[in-house]
Amino acid sequence: MTELQNGNGQEFHSVSASGEKREHLYKVLVIGDLGVGKTSVIKRYVHQFFSQHYRATIGVDFALKVINWDADTLIRLQLWDIAGQERFGNMTRVYYKEAVGAFIVFDVTRVSTFEAVAKWKNDLDSKVQLPNGSNIPVVLLANKCDQAKEGLVQNNSQMDEYCKDKGFIGWFETSAKENINIDEAARFLVTSILTNDKENPVDRDQDKDKIDLDAHDAGESEGKGSCC
Repeated sequence: MTELQNGNGQEFHSVSASGEKREHLYKVLVIGDLGVGKTSVIKRYVHQFFSQHYRATIGVDFALKVINWDADTLIRLQLWDIAGQERFGNMTRVYYKEAVGAFIVFDVTRVSTFEAVAKWKNDLDSKVQLPNGSNIPVVLLANKCDQAKEGLVQNNSQMDEYCKDKGFIGWFETSAKENINIDEAARFLVTSILTNDKENPVDRDQDKDKIDLDAHDAGESEGKGSCC
């Protein structure tokens, strides 16, 4: 017997008497200024692919990552790739709705993108919360770490303090090009999401209207749109 479910971080598929895997469907945001490599991070994570030739994302794009977490658990991550300029619009509240975790990305070679991180975090915290009212877990990605770094990111202890002060659960230096720390950062975030899900179970009957992004597909996929 199975129980299909849509909603905010809800269990998507229950274990059957035959020992079927327990499935979870989670919406995760990937946000940050234009050109920091959000789409590249997603492409590397989902498809193990990198290209230097992406067009700027318009609005929002989607990707689905399927994770065999352990012998009993399968996780489907809806990764929402949100355009860098969207922070200046009115649509982020719609895009953020029902997310249970997020990555905020900045470019280590451009200090201005790091300066924008706090604004993205404040925007996120003001517009989406977990069912218990707490902020969703957010991981900061210092992307393009294969290149020369500028600003605070050169000092690990100061970055640790910055993340603690701003409410990030952690940060990683990443490189989509060289495949550095992408999987590690994702696993760290998913671990936090799973912990929150266990500690704060969601009513199975609520939020029936969540967008179901190819949840029936056992493979990996992505939505339509241009990329950044």
